[in-house]
Amino acid sequence: MDLSAEPHHDGSPLYCSTQAPQLGEEVTVRMRVAADDPATRAWLRTTYDAEPVYLEATRTADEWWEATVPCHSPITHYRWLLADDEGAQRWLTAAGVTEHDPSDTFDFRLSTHRPAPAWTKDAIVYQVFPDRFARSAAADDRETPAWAKPQTWDELPSYEGSDDRTWLGFYGGDLDGIVEHLDHLQELGVNVLYTTPVFPAESNHRYNASTFDAIDPLLGGDEAYQRLAEALDERGMHLVGDLTANHTGDTHEWFRAAQHGDPEKREWYYFHEDGSYETWMGYPTLPKLDHTDPDMRAAMTEGADSTVARWLKPPYFLDGWRIDVANMSGRLGAIDVNHDVARTIRRTIEEENPNGWLIGEHNHDASTDIDGDGWHGTMNYSGFSWPIWGWLRAPETDARPFGRPVPVQRRGGGATVAALREWRARYGWRAALQSWSILSSHDSARIRTLVRDPALHRVAAGLLFTLPGVPMIFAGDEIGLEGVNGEDSRRPMPWDRRDQWDTETLGFYRRMAALRHEHVALREGGLRFLYADDDRIVFLREHPEETLRITADRAAGTFDVTQLT
Repeated sequence: MDLSAEPHHDGSPLYCSTQAPQLGEEVTVRMRVAADDPATRAWLRTTYDAEPVYLEATRTADEWWEATVPCHSPITHYRWLLADDEGAQRWLTAAGVTEHDPSDTFDFRLSTHRPAPAWTKDAIVYQVFPDRFARSAAADDRETPAWAKPQTWDELPSYEGSDDRTWLGFYGGDLDGIVEHLDHLQELGVNVLYTTPVFPAESNHRYNASTFDAIDPLLGGDEAYQRLAEALDERGMHLVGDLTANHTGDTHEWFRAAQHGDPEKREWYYFHEDGSYETWMGYPTLPKLDHTDPDMRAAMTEGADSTVARWLKPPYFLDGWRIDVANMSGRLGAIDVNHDVARTIRRTIEEENPNGWLIGEHNHDASTDIDGDGWHGTMNYSGFSWPIWGWLRAPETDARPFGRPVPVQRRGGGATVAALREWRARYGWRAALQSWSILSSHDSARIRTLVRDPALHRVAAGLLFTLPGVPMIFAGDEIGLEGVNGEDSRRPMPWDRRDQWDTETLGFYRRMAALRHEHVALREGGLRFLYADDDRIVFLREHPEETLRITADRAAGTFDVTQLT
């Protein structure tokens, strides 16, 4: 399927005069067409207070149309209308060209809200699950807690729900262990470390925190977190934390106070008359927080004394937060203050650190939650992971689907391109660019298990670094670690078994990270698809300074980047 002659527009610098317009600003937008495109007139359709308005475009060259769109509203939607002398009409939306009248769902959009910090454009994120990344010598001197079931570092984790070692299995990784291996991250090209939660909790995943006021002593405590922050800062790297704004653990000091008769703390949760309470997805260990309570917000999300603010301050200087199940925070039945939660956390972050980053976890459609005044972006499972998983999955694989009752479906390149376009359209150019692209995480099967073939793993990694979005690497993907589901994917890093590392894939990750750092087109450039068939996808990343052509071939297991200008 040849896509090269299709009209094209996106929110990148080659097509849009600014990516961060001010309210009331007029933005120049450009549409590229083939030199022999039949259109003789073109309009930009936007809305003024929700009423459609058509602004005629000017053909400035054989391949370019240009128009000016006023940012009258905080979020400005627009699309292109092309007409030829024979009476044929086409619409160009962010999802592509149609000959029927489409809904506004996939319109291009401009956000006048403040964008993510400038440093995030250059980010390559590395996710660490602290219990499984590395143990320092100090870990041997710490007493194993009563809740834990110790496991040796070379032992594979349990991952079935019927085995309590899945959440209680304890390997003893710690924060100083991470510090000892920062060379590995830096050599990989990583400049942002994101750790899953580090607060005390009675599980290996620590999403059931018992307090937000201290770092788990099993990880080395507050002092170890400070050492990690300082070591990263010395290398010019950033640190992003993980916070459960939706819930605490049932051992949390707030929740225990609520259960023992504290009337104020009881209002921080959703208790029923019989003493039961609302939880995350029915898990009693994860009681749900009530964001309509002002005292809870002051403790958790709002203002200088909140949990959100505390860890952004000296001596830790977090550079931002990833919010766990952000889509559910502040939502319960008819109650929906989710956008207020996002805006409050964003405001608190910016008051402490104007350059702080805020990512909301959302594993399906985040489009209604990322207009720009709350989460900067999302963990982009829907718009990146699922399309790439579907294109590259092996015909036979043990990988289990993340959050679905059926396996990942194998699809051709045409369907993959359609999905990538549609989700990027749904999110908007800027929000998609600010979201994390993911091949694996602590919640999903490993990409190597899904595709099986090391060559296809490298094709997937190539797309991770060259499609729009911030690459996020789950620790161990770069050496070919496996896992059939999220819990199995949390395997310890085999530092003492380097003979088991896939060094060819490791070298490929390093080269692709270096390429992304080298080329502004891969970080900020537009995305124009040229060709797609079942086994091959070809696209351009275009920037005023350069153009790169990327070719991914599923059948051959090859990936190529060619600089055209």
